[in-house]
Amino acid sequence: MSEAGIFKEDDRVELIEGEIVEMSPIGSRHAESVEDLNTLLRRLLQDKPVAVRAQNPVHLSEDSEPQPDIAVVHARSYRAGHPAVSDILLLIEVADASLTYDRQTKIPLYLQSGILEVWLVDLVNHVIDVHSSEGVERFHSGETVVSSVLPEITIAVDDVAR
Repeated sequence: MSEAGIFKEDDRVELIEGEIVEMSPIGSRHAESVEDLNTLLRRLLQDKPVAVRAQNPVHLSEDSEPQPDIAVVHARSYRAGHPAVSDILLLIEVADASLTYDRQTKIPLYLQSGILEVWLVDLVNHVIDVHSSEGVERFHSGETVVSSVLPEITIAVDDVAR
């Protein structure tokens, strides 16, 4: 659509279940948390055959191409197309202004698409919710989250949900 001139290349929109949805502007606290996560995950996963992608689209279906804050995917070239469900190991959304939307719309969409593990870093309540087919587990200040998909990922809530 940007090639057709409908949107500019830097417009903040994503495709969610067939609808073009305008994304919230990125605030400084949100941006810093995403950068902290990106740096930490790249360090923790440097010896694994994975890539950490920040704020890039993932292809869930012909109707949904959201832009999670962090996607940990199998390491390979994605020039021919965005990572698909089979490529995705972990998605992370960082939320303050978008908290309700992320919790009610994006997280269920990710899980229904077959993503095994999705984290919601809640900057409002300073918690991390880990979503999977098993349900939701909430981690509070002082606690550490360990990924069930990639156990190398061990992150203190206080390091990213502040």
